[in-house]
Amino acid sequence: MRSRSLLRLLSVAVAGLAAVVPAALSEEEETGGFVEMFNGKDLTGWKTTGSWMIEEGNILTLKPRPGETGWKRFGDYIMTERKYGDFVLELDFKFENTGNSGVFMRVADPMSPVDTGFEVQILDTFGKENVGHHDCGGVIKTQGPSKNMVKPAGEWNHYRISLIGSQLDVELNGEAIIDLDLSKTGLKDRPAEGFIGFQDEAKRVWYRNVRIKEIKKAE
Repeated sequence: MRSRSLLRLLSVAVAGLAAVVPAALSEEEETGGFVEMFNGKDLTGWKTTGSWMIEEGNILTLKPRPGETGWKRFGDYIMTERKYGDFVLELDFKFENTGNSGVFMRVADPMSPVDTGFEVQILDTFGKENVGHHDCGGVIKTQGPSKNMVKPAGEWNHYRISLIGSQLDVELNGEAIIDLDLSKTGLKDRPAEGFIGFQDEAKRVWYRNVRIKEIKKAE
């Protein structure tokens, strides 16, 4: 009789534990609302005439074609097919020596990204003192990073870029480097939504773990 009572008590206890174990989290809950921007196979959802491709590990890379130079080949930049407004964007990037690229946001015209959007710079400026708006982490034509946090060429870096309303915050490798109210800058008239993209400077660059969380405006 005692053994049967013990079994009943154990059964009740196990049932109680099962009742408090949370259900499995959804993929969206596990990732905090972030969505991968590349599918790991091809450039679906993006547009470019440049030599961008997906490598193993869902890594986006640029392999410049012979004879390509400079940054004014705007069609060769890679841009999203849809527009984004408020969001948090996370990504890793690395480059070779003298590497140069950039993260573009809220671009109104893909054929004029420099003049119709915002760019957070990617540049091989490791170790440089007195960094400015054109150095890695800077907002082009606007503000330099508060500190130089970029790693040497060949090492992965991590950006967390938050653009909500006119407020732009940038973290590079875990350090806050930009805290900027765009409405108080020369870029105050740029659009509130637009395309997201990466610059083709005809230099090798790699991106991975590119994901976005859109921030919906309260109705």
